[in-house]
Amino acid sequence: MCQKTDEIASTFLGKKVSGSELYDASLLVAVPRCENRQQYNIIENELPFEGYDIWHAYEFSSMTENGVPVTRLMKIKYNCNNKYIIESKSLKLYLNSFNMSRFGHNIHECLEICKNIIERDLSEKLQTNVGIAFLENNTEKCEIFKEFKNLMDLIDEKELKIEQFKETPALLEIENSDLPQEYYLTFESLRSNCRVTHQPDFGDVFIYYKSFKHIKEDSLFKYLCSFRSEYHFHEECCEMIYKRLYDILNEGDNLLVCALYTRRGGIDICPARWSRNCVVQDIHKLIDINKFARCGVKQ
Repeated sequence: MCQKTDEIASTFLGKKVSGSELYDASLLVAVPRCENRQQYNIIENELPFEGYDIWHAYEFSSMTENGVPVTRLMKIKYNCNNKYIIESKSLKLYLNSFNMSRFGHNIHECLEICKNIIERDLSEKLQTNVGIAFLENNTEKCEIFKEFKNLMDLIDEKELKIEQFKETPALLEIENSDLPQEYYLTFESLRSNCRVTHQPDFGDVFIYYKSFKHIKEDSLFKYLCSFRSEYHFHEECCEMIYKRLYDILNEGDNLLVCALYTRRGGIDICPARWSRNCVVQDIHKLIDINKFARCGVKQ
């Protein structure tokens, strides 16, 4: 395990912390990506993917100078090629420090000031450009996942025996096809665990690939089940799945992996990784700062 990463991540995780009643940027904790990536031979300067980490804070709230409460769903987006992620509890504490802080003469000014402050603080902490948007309740939900088929519908559960619950890439089996085929698959029972608190995290995985190779669906199902007793952050799980599939497919194949987790403590994390040559219809909607990343996913 990555002891340095665990030590940094434990700054607030698993501890009783009162937080701050007023805005406090010092609450943010950055965790390096590199230690976990090294375990899976992901080279920092030669990433085999592109992508973003997308967060939704469903309960962001602040106040105007007159004490009028302002509450919005906030979307955070930053590139996966930077060196850090934000530890989730530190982000919750940081965003909560806005609750009793007052900004601007009206709601519009309040949101604009908060947006600028949060973009600045996160960009400095993560050493990359961070985008922030406040979403209205009627924001359009994207539909890029409508083509995906549930893995459960493609296997015979009565014949399937699941025995591995620690990440086991050897479970993956492939066969060759005469022509390249496109596969759109979703797995609705992803379960991993926080590497510090050991609390379970649940989510849906969306996988697209185009290749002469076919990953047998029952083997992919077994592999994704093998995360059930793993202890990793959401972003790490997404990259692990991507790298394992990348390693067994052909060089140059299109590959997309999205891990859309259900929210805990008012925040969800939706990492997405795809091959540099990957062209998925309307993929830009997934990372559009003004749209949801989630579609038909457990809320």
